[in-house]
This record gives sequence, structure tokens and C-alpha cells, in this order.
Amino acid sequence: MQDFNNTQYFKVQKENEISVREIISAVFAAMTEKGYNPVNQIVGYVMSGDPTYITNHKGARSMIMKVERDEILEELLNDYIKHNLN
Repeated sequence: MQDFNNTQYFKVQKENEISVREIISAVFAAMTEKGYNPVNQIVGYVMSGDPTYITNHKGARSMIMKVERDEILEELLNDYIKHNLN
């Protein structure tokens, strides 16, 4: 029988944090592997918010949905500026 007079403790495992850059890279690779045009598909997702633009292959859809679309745009724009305007 359980003792409900004492506080019970449990520890929740944190998911490994993955950067937006790593997510974009993994999604790009999965889309390429499946034969899709990853640029067109990612743009479609960012513009519409419709996750069906992203394949389920290798968990790409669930990965990309872990970050906000504005975070994806911010990462892409920062990378573009870093490599093209400096």
C-alpha cells in the first residue's frame, strides 16, 4: 500500500537541445535524400505553416515543428548576412 503522506519525487529527462541550424541541416538532408527540392519545400513550410511541405523521413517534420517559423527565418537571414554582406 502506498504512503500518501510523503512527497513522491520523479525526474523528467530533458530532451537534448538542438539548434535551429542543426534542424535546418537535418531537414535539408532528409528532403534531398527523398528527392524533394528542399529549398522550395522549406519555403512553402515557412510561408504557409503547413507541415506537410516537410517529409516525415528521418523525423524531419517533427524536428522542424520544434522551432518557430520566425526562428528559421532569423537563422537563414543571419547566415545570409554573415556570408554575403561582410
